[in-house]
Amino acid sequence: MSKNRGRVRRWLLLALLLIVIIAIILWVMRACAPKRPGPPPTPPPPQRPTAQAADCPDVEVVVVPGTWESRANDDPFQPRANPKSLMLRVSSALSDKYPASRARIYTIPYTAEFRNPTNLTDRQADYDVSRRQGYARTAGHITTLHKRCPITSFVIMGFSQGAVIGGDVASIIGNGRGVLDADYEDLVRGVGLIADGRRLADQQTNIGPNPPGVGAEVALGAFHNLVPGITMNGQRVDGFGTLRDRVAEICAPGDLICDSPTIANPLRAVGQLVNAAHNPIHAMYATPKYWQLNGATATQWMYAWAVRTIDASPHPKHF
Repeated sequence: MSKNRGRVRRWLLLALLLIVIIAIILWVMRACAPKRPGPPPTPPPPQRPTAQAADCPDVEVVVVPGTWESRANDDPFQPRANPKSLMLRVSSALSDKYPASRARIYTIPYTAEFRNPTNLTDRQADYDVSRRQGYARTAGHITTLHKRCPITSFVIMGFSQGAVIGGDVASIIGNGRGVLDADYEDLVRGVGLIADGRRLADQQTNIGPNPPGVGAEVALGAFHNLVPGITMNGQRVDGFGTLRDRVAEICAPGDLICDSPTIANPLRAVGQLVNAAHNPIHAMYATPKYWQLNGATATQWMYAWAVRTIDASPHPKHF
């Protein structure tokens, strides 16, 4: 009996020893096995250049005129579509102040029309067509220039339909969705908008009075594309993102383009909005009658703001 017990004990010891040996072998094999390659590390973002071509401006001032203040074939450096254009008061003064090497003024040429669908004799382009062209040309110009002049700064300004376009471009950039690479959105030094049709009261710096209404596209946003050719896009998704503190907006109280109440009848509202472009409040931002700040008109304030923004922008090196 004792012999059997001894034999069993030896077998148990041998089995235990074998288990230990196998465990050691497996551990050694695992330790020595080549590691599976993981995902490649994310490459660091390319370094920003420290100099650019000699013909690149330090600052590109992109101006988007309002409805009926531009045309698709206008000269972006010498705009003549409408000599009474509101934004021309600002851009001309900036052109006189700065050489193009420091601040080049580029006025977006686009259709700038708004057909009234309630008027069967109106042969203008639909708002959607005009706005889409204006956006494509504004975004395309900024992207193209940035590829050639990667450290040029940008100042974006717009009025009315042009404010919608300029604001939309700024929103896309500020939220990292395109136009400029995400690491370059800081090149937009400032955005100045007068009578923005997608305005909300709390998405930007409001200059002077901050009326309680919203932009017409926001007021009619619930109807979206109920009226053919006039898509009301509502508020901008995520506002201006990282550019929020660099966006300055002017809206005169009572201007239905940027200070609209909630609207229940879209067809009636469209006629009102078309007429609002002729409304004295919307048409007189160059006078102090409906908007002024410390005696300055909207265009005078915008000019002074642009000067401060340009003067504070870097002076890139050139080669």
